[in-house]
Amino acid sequence: MALQLELATPTRLVVSEEVDEVVAPGIEGYFGVWPGHAAFLTTLGAGELSSRRGQQVRYLAVAGGFAEVRNDKVVILADAAEQPEEIDRERAERARQRAEQRLSGRSQDAVDFARAAAALARALARLQVSSRAAG
Repeated sequence: MALQLELATPTRLVVSEEVDEVVAPGIEGYFGVWPGHAAFLTTLGAGELSSRRGQQVRYLAVAGGFAEVRNDKVVILADAAEQPEEIDRERAERARQRAEQRLSGRSQDAVDFARAAAALARALARLQVSSRAAG
């Protein structure tokens, strides 16, 4: 028995495949889904989404959106999603540094704490997923 995973952003279908397990970043923490899981709808946070089929695991960086689980199907509508090979590691590192400067108060910009924290979470997720492609 498998799950059907569909992950899309506003501009493209990123993944459509059968998997054994999905682990995704919910707004209140990570959640896992296996076949036969109870139906639910949740808001996504920024982080690393993983899907497993047998021994093979796929990782993606996602940020924002919604996840719906029903009838052995996981539908994820993400604001942004990137596969490891799509991530510009240097750009993600610069984004991480900017967000950390804003949060520490070393930036000249007026700090919008929520936006800076979200930018930091996105950058960290992108760096984590991109490191999986290198390793």
